[in-house]
Amino acid sequence: MQSITLSQLKTNTGKYISLASEEDIYVTRNGKQVARITSAKINKVAAAKALFGILPSDVDLNKSRTERLSK
Repeated sequence: MQSITLSQLKTNTGKYISLASEEDIYVTRNGKQVARITSAKINKVAAAKALFGILPSDVDLNKSRTERLSK
Protein backbone atom coordinates (compact mmCIF):
# COMPACT_ATOMS: atom_id res chain seq x y z
CA MET A 1 0.00 0.00 0.00
CA GLN A 2 1.24 3.42 -0.91
CA SER A 3 -0.28 6.75 0.01
CA ILE A 4 0.11 9.77 -2.27
CA THR A 5 -1.32 13.27 -2.45
CA LEU A 6 -3.72 14.41 -5.14
CA SER A 7 -1.09 16.77 -6.56
CA GLN A 8 1.41 13.87 -6.81
CA LEU A 9 -1.19 11.92 -8.76
CA LYS A 10 -1.80 14.83 -11.12
CA THR A 11 1.93 15.23 -11.74
CA ASN A 12 2.79 11.53 -12.20
CA THR A 13 -0.47 9.88 -13.28
CA GLY A 14 1.16 7.29 -15.57
CA LYS A 15 3.64 6.23 -12.90
CA TYR A 16 0.92 5.58 -10.32
CA ILE A 17 -1.39 3.82 -12.78
CA SER A 18 1.45 1.41 -13.60
CA LEU A 19 2.27 0.95 -9.93
CA ALA A 20 -1.38 0.15 -9.16
CA SER A 21 -1.00 -3.19 -10.95
CA GLU A 22 1.36 -4.24 -8.15
CA GLU A 23 -0.15 -2.57 -5.08
CA ASP A 24 -3.06 -0.40 -3.97
CA ILE A 25 -2.49 3.34 -4.16
CA TYR A 26 -4.40 5.54 -1.69
CA VAL A 27 -4.91 9.16 -2.73
CA THR A 28 -5.17 11.79 -0.02
CA ARG A 29 -6.50 15.33 0.00
CA ASN A 30 -5.81 17.54 3.01
CA GLY A 31 -4.39 14.49 4.81
CA LYS A 32 -7.54 12.37 4.41
CA GLN A 33 -7.92 9.38 2.11
CA VAL A 34 -10.32 10.20 -0.71
CA ALA A 35 -9.67 7.47 -3.29
CA ARG A 36 -8.02 4.14 -3.92
CA ILE A 37 -6.46 3.06 -7.20
CA THR A 38 -6.24 -0.70 -7.53
CA SER A 39 -5.55 -3.29 -10.19
CA ALA A 40 -8.38 -4.28 -12.50
CA LYS A 41 -7.22 -7.89 -12.21
CA ILE A 42 -8.95 -9.86 -9.49
CA ASN A 43 -6.65 -11.60 -7.05
CA LYS A 44 -8.58 -14.87 -6.85
CA VAL A 45 -6.52 -16.25 -3.97
CA ALA A 46 -7.13 -13.16 -1.83
CA ALA A 47 -10.84 -13.22 -2.70
CA ALA A 48 -11.13 -16.89 -1.71
CA LYS A 49 -9.26 -16.32 1.56
CA ALA A 50 -11.64 -13.46 2.38
CA LEU A 51 -14.51 -15.97 2.31
CA PHE A 52 -13.02 -18.26 4.97
CA GLY A 53 -15.00 -17.91 8.15
CA ILE A 54 -18.02 -16.49 6.31
CA LEU A 55 -19.33 -19.62 4.63
CA PRO A 56 -20.80 -22.34 6.86
CA SER A 57 -18.63 -25.45 7.13
CA ASP A 58 -21.42 -27.72 5.79
CA VAL A 59 -21.99 -25.79 2.55
CA ASP A 60 -22.18 -27.98 -0.57
CA LEU A 61 -20.90 -25.99 -3.53
CA ASN A 62 -22.30 -28.39 -6.15
CA LYS A 63 -25.78 -28.26 -4.59
CA SER A 64 -25.61 -24.46 -4.43
CA ARG A 65 -24.53 -24.27 -8.08
CA THR A 66 -27.40 -26.54 -9.16
CA GLU A 67 -29.93 -24.48 -7.20
CA ARG A 68 -28.61 -21.23 -8.65
CA LEU A 69 -28.68 -22.49 -12.24
CA SER A 70 -32.17 -23.99 -11.98
CA LYS A 71 -33.80 -20.63 -11.12
